[in-house]
Amino acid sequence: MTQKPKSPLFGYLHGFASSPQSKKGTHMEAAFKAHDLHLELADLNVPSFAKLTFSGALSAVDQMVDNAQAPQTPWCLYGSSMGGYIAARWAQLHPERVQRLVLLCPGFNLSARWPELVGAEDWQRWQAQGWLNIPDANEVPTPVHWEFVEDSRRHPAWPEVPCPTLIIHGTRDETVPIDLSRQYAATRPHVTLVEVDDDHSLVQSLDLVAQRSMAFLGLTDA
Repeated sequence: MTQKPKSPLFGYLHGFASSPQSKKGTHMEAAFKAHDLHLELADLNVPSFAKLTFSGALSAVDQMVDNAQAPQTPWCLYGSSMGGYIAARWAQLHPERVQRLVLLCPGFNLSARWPELVGAEDWQRWQAQGWLNIPDANEVPTPVHWEFVEDSRRHPAWPEVPCPTLIIHGTRDETVPIDLSRQYAATRPHVTLVEVDDDHSLVQSLDLVAQRSMAFLGLTDA
């Protein structure tokens, strides 16, 4: 008798300077609850926002998966901005554990774009003093250590996703230019890009994000 495939578990990974209580994460959590489904909201700030690294964020996903105590159950992961990168990278490292990905304005090639994002002066200060004050999810200035940058360089700028992947990206995104997602999707036939008239926050598109992503995951009708 052929064993019926197990229903996947679902997780959401927030962005840089954010938390599990981000607008996108809580909106998607509510959408899942409306369909009697659970969406796990991971906290990637491991061990803290000040000491955040890509490697630490990946370990937070490991912990989320371990806590589910369902080693044979696949996952479908959402990821926003930096969390989109982490979702793609975790899937690359654990292809047998991930069924599908939904990436919202994913932060590919982040380490190369930091000088532009923080400005030349702050970039030099960050490197020289070993930390830079960056507002956290509650807008509290927090000294984020330079190891965040160094650790990001130890990971590929463009992780290869091993499964069907939906990218939703705002055409007015000034934080992560949409051209990055266009470039990524253009060379990977298993990656679908949906462009929306919105900025990096996707606040104006949250209902569309829920509708398109849940249909992509097979949870609702298209």
